[in-house]
Amino acid sequence: MQGNGAFRGPIGLAIHVSFYLLLAASTARYLTYHGVSDRWMIVAALVLVLAALYAVVVVLSRRGTPWQPWVWPVLTSWVVLVWLAPSFAWTAFPIFFLCTSAFSRRLAYPVVGALAVFAGVEFASFSGRTEWPVLLAPLCTGALIVLAFGQVQRENAERERLLGELVDAKSRLAETEREAGVLSERERIAREIHDTVTQGLTSALLHLEAADELWDGPDSKARSEMRVATAALRDNLTETRDLVHYLGSPDLGTQSLGAALLAAVHGYVPSAQLQVVGDPVPLPAEVEHALLRITQSAASNVRRHAQAHTVGVTLTYLPDAVALDVFDDGAGFDVHEQSGHEPGRRSGFGLPAMRQRVEALGGTFGVESAPGEGTVVAAQIPGSSRPEPFGVAE
Repeated sequence: MQGNGAFRGPIGLAIHVSFYLLLAASTARYLTYHGVSDRWMIVAALVLVLAALYAVVVVLSRRGTPWQPWVWPVLTSWVVLVWLAPSFAWTAFPIFFLCTSAFSRRLAYPVVGALAVFAGVEFASFSGRTEWPVLLAPLCTGALIVLAFGQVQRENAERERLLGELVDAKSRLAETEREAGVLSERERIAREIHDTVTQGLTSALLHLEAADELWDGPDSKARSEMRVATAALRDNLTETRDLVHYLGSPDLGTQSLGAALLAAVHGYVPSAQLQVVGDPVPLPAEVEHALLRITQSAASNVRRHAQAHTVGVTLTYLPDAVALDVFDDGAGFDVHEQSGHEPGRRSGFGLPAMRQRVEALGGTFGVESAPGEGTVVAAQIPGSSRPEPFGVAE
């Protein structure tokens, strides 16, 4: 329905007040000219019914509940009242506003036109003579009311649309700023880890390796323990560097998804190749983010465990989804015996983390591998997935 906001706003208040003022003035005029006649009881009853029905419309519209069906009883009682007492034809003008607010333009035009003709005839009947200005005045006034009020309604609708777009734009801006803040914080943490933990681990590893080279005498238990510590430290240094690379991932906001995936996999396997199948289409930010993280995790596993000569990434755009495949010709493993956390891997970077990320977006995840036959990590995510709940750990 049109004009509900205007009918409830300041314009609506003015319409309601004018209706009751005109109703009271028309009642006074009727008593002045006719007195308390036999018809007075019927007229008074209709005045009370009309006032009550109009009040129902006002109350319901203020509450925001459906009020338009009540307009028809108001119009019916008004027509009967004006037919019995033409003095009440002066209340036609608020009635025109009521019809314009309650009905669509396609229905409001003929209803207001019919009521305007009826009011003009009644105006002429109580004036005692037929005059064209008397007949045309309600019709012209009704047309002006419909057109003017319709313009107000359209302007209100346009203002509400613009306000809605402004709210959406502010929401998108806030989300963009939040994502930029998260990215900036990730980059800062990556730099801090690189400048402190990674450098410290590298220094400690160099000292242990130098001590091993300078060790005199036969092998001893102490030297064996030092070599074990050196191996463990080297593994931890590798994992720390992986974490630094993971946090400082390519920016999806400045390049295409394919370029970001290729940059991500090259951070671990420089010789890897990327193939894009289908026409690229815009994807939700959470889907692109998930594909990037899966690619990083899979490429990290390949570099650390696969000993592969060939690594490839395939990004496929399907009609309602996007598919990602990361494959290699490396050592492979027994999928049934592998829980997803490879030996030495940090919790959260293995296959279970990839699976959880994909399934959280309504997608499917699978791994195909066998000892000596390479590995394929496959994920398929709907193109309109919902975002993960805020605060889900990566």
